[in-house]
Amino acid sequence: MKESDYPVHGAGLGLRRTLLGPLADQPPAQVGFYEVAPENWIGVGGRYGKQFRAFTERYPFVCHGLSLSIGAPSPLDETFLQRVKRFLDQHQIRAYTEHLSYCSDDGHLYDLMPIPFTEEAVRHVADRVRRAQDILGRRIALENVSYYAAPGAELSEIEFINAVLDEADCDLLLDVNNIYVNSVNHRYSATEFLRALPGHRIAYGHIAGHYNEADDLIVDTHGADVIPDVWAMLESAFETFGVFPMLVEREFNLPPLAELLQDVDRIADLQRRWSMRSGDRQRSGCTGRRARTPGCGSRGTAAPGRGAHSRPGAAGGARRQRGASR
Repeated sequence: MKESDYPVHGAGLGLRRTLLGPLADQPPAQVGFYEVAPENWIGVGGRYGKQFRAFTERYPFVCHGLSLSIGAPSPLDETFLQRVKRFLDQHQIRAYTEHLSYCSDDGHLYDLMPIPFTEEAVRHVADRVRRAQDILGRRIALENVSYYAAPGAELSEIEFINAVLDEADCDLLLDVNNIYVNSVNHRYSATEFLRALPGHRIAYGHIAGHYNEADDLIVDTHGADVIPDVWAMLESAFETFGVFPMLVEREFNLPPLAELLQDVDRIADLQRRWSMRSGDRQRSGCTGRRARTPGCGSRGTAAPGRGAHSRPGAAGGARRQRGASR
């Protein structure tokens, strides 16, 4: 994906209702775009509805859904998709993304459950993604999710993700924290996994914090500061794919806005630095994103092994603490 093809640009911030006031009082120039969960804003009226509309009229927005349940065994909720379409159109949302997981089966489970890494599941998910894209009249992007068990796996995680994206012909929401979390929990190389992803499908990315339950178990919480190793993952992503839009995802234990904006500033600084390095490589003969020209600073891509197996006793679903204020 060329820079001009990205739906948004720069460094973004997840918009929470508690941030509406501070952001309206002192609009931060460094925030290039905002993200919301459509489920938390569809049908909202009154004061919050007016405030939200004022934001979407002024700033670029993307949506990250919570409940499409793209991998569920139950039928796709097409009525819900029609509501989402109206919301996206009403607010001129630049991109719609969802989790590569499921959260329902004749009722919502209120958790992100892992889809079995099988060829059958690839076909099932891809069919549902294509149908969702037809209803929405736009491409969607799927996020690489954190997971704590891989029941019935026939493929590795990276093989499954790439197969779904390819067969569905959809985009990728690249979450660098989830790569780090899964690499620790499932004992694979985060760097090799990252390099095996299809960079040309990246729509934008997420960076977030997590909780260390034990030395070999990390829980993806979005409720803590981003650690140095995950910041390093972001730099690796920019080195591998070139600079792309990136958003700070913080969902609870919210610090003051000024502290959140420090993370936005850090992303923007990394984007500037890696944009300059990319320009230097291109002037020296590199061909751009995912270039493999010797001497251009890129390395070969090797997919991680098939060891996407669960830690004994670990819960299967990705823990999700989604406040209704998002």
